[in-house]
Amino acid sequence: MIEDLIELLAEPGQPNFFYDALDAALAGRVGHKLLTLLYTDGDEVARVYSNMPDVYPVFGRKPMGATPWGDLVLKRQRPFLGRDREAIKWAFFDHKLIASLGLNSAINIPVIYDGETIGTINLLHEEFFYEEKHVEIARKFAPLLIPAFLEARRAGSTTKA
Repeated sequence: MIEDLIELLAEPGQPNFFYDALDAALAGRVGHKLLTLLYTDGDEVARVYSNMPDVYPVFGRKPMGATPWGDLVLKRQRPFLGRDREAIKWAFFDHKLIASLGLNSAINIPVIYDGETIGTINLLHEEFFYEEKHVEIARKFAPLLIPAFLEARRAGSTTKA
């Protein structure tokens, strides 16, 4: 599965072609109702992929660095496993929107390159869906996002005023 994704990185149409394939692979191996991919930009994160673009649009931004979640995932580079509504409330300021979608468990995996967190994989599902075993599976996919996140950060820095 991961080997197939590695080969897809060479195909034209990146990164969207790869994001769609990664979405399918994570759905099959880990499971999710919502998948977003975010790259870091200072204390903000910017969305480069969402399987629910009407609710969580691509290129949406939010400040997450100066939060307890940001300290855990972005600064300390630890995965977040939120198994229930209370964990989601602790982690995300938009927890009411998340709950309204029936998404009360989450996994956030930092994507790390050269010692720096450059983005995150964000999987959400119904309450109590995720366990530690899902985190371990999802972590294996993170390095595959390094090229796309580096490109997104480079492109994002050239479009700022």
